[in-house]
Amino acid sequence: MALVLENGRRQFDYWLTVYKRTWKGTLISSFLLPLLYLAAMGIGLGSFVDRNGTGALGGVSYLQFIAPGLLASTALQVAVGESTYPVMSGLKWQKFFHSMIASPLRPVDVVAGQFGFIAFRVGSTCAVFLVVIALFGGLSSPLGVLALPVALLVGMAAAAPVAAVATTLENDSGFAMIFRFGVIPAFLFSGAFFPVSQLPNWIEWLAYLSPLWHGVTLSRDLAMGTINPPLALLNVVYLLAWFAVGTWFAVRGFTKRLVG
Repeated sequence: MALVLENGRRQFDYWLTVYKRTWKGTLISSFLLPLLYLAAMGIGLGSFVDRNGTGALGGVSYLQFIAPGLLASTALQVAVGESTYPVMSGLKWQKFFHSMIASPLRPVDVVAGQFGFIAFRVGSTCAVFLVVIALFGGLSSPLGVLALPVALLVGMAAAAPVAAVATTLENDSGFAMIFRFGVIPAFLFSGAFFPVSQLPNWIEWLAYLSPLWHGVTLSRDLAMGTINPPLALLNVVYLLAWFAVGTWFAVRGFTKRLVG
């Protein structure tokens, strides 16, 4: 484990060096779009929702209701973006992962470094977004700051299985399926914009299977200060399970593609 962490740290240095040259290209997708969602939905649409009462939202404003959900959703979208095309690029197009394996690094070390950088991207993006949410008045409890590690966990719970899937693909056409039938439905039906209890029963139960729903629920409970310890524990365990299983398959996929 110590060797994996040390080699992963070295890989993280590589990814950080690369990101220093490309970070400007991520400003719109990582920072501007979430802020526009917050302004349009939380402030614009929220002003109309609040006029009709907030009883269905737990007595909080619509901005305070959706802000934690947007934070968790942003984490998922950033994580998926960093675990699709970058992974395929390293395996098929630029093949820099093959160069890494030519050194003493092992596939598990490559995965550790890749996931470390994804965690950095998710954490840094969500940290900025959380500050903006706080400035907009989107947090009604000091516990809301704990939504940041929750967002990080959501991101890694999504990144690991998506990276595992990316190792099995021969071209990027499969990513369209991930975004259309995975990311977008999860974003819309995770409870970020409205309680999933308003959905038909069969869709409601599908929402509960999504890791994003667990992240949204936990982030919102922390932001509102209405944390339910048993439910919070279930949320965390569920997200950790996604990350653990996804990591196992990701290491297996990288090993198959890089070593054979």
